Amino acid sequence: MRFLVSVLRLRQPSLVRAILLSVGAFTASLRLAGFPYIGNLRGSRWQILALLVAAWGMAETARCLQRRWSLYHAGVLILLYANLMILAAIVVLLAVP
Repeated sequence: MRFLVSVLRLRQPSLVRAILLSVGAFTASLRLAGFPYIGNLRGSRWQILALLVAAWGMAETARCLQRRWSLYHAGVLILLYANLMILAAIVVLLAVP
């Protein structure tokens, strides 16, 4: 219960919330594009909403960066790069005719 409360506090940075937002947006974008049926892949206007949620997840991840370099900081940078790849994948799925 305490874990759920810490994820729902929007004023505090949370990596769990950031990951859930980004992965959820990517999953929703895949489903909106017609995945797993490759023959039915198409762009949808609703994927713009998934793109915005993924951008929110990236902003949440960036909020978790610390000022001093540490292994935690390096992990957050790796998550930022993963979020960037998710954003690029959503844009590509959006552009599919």
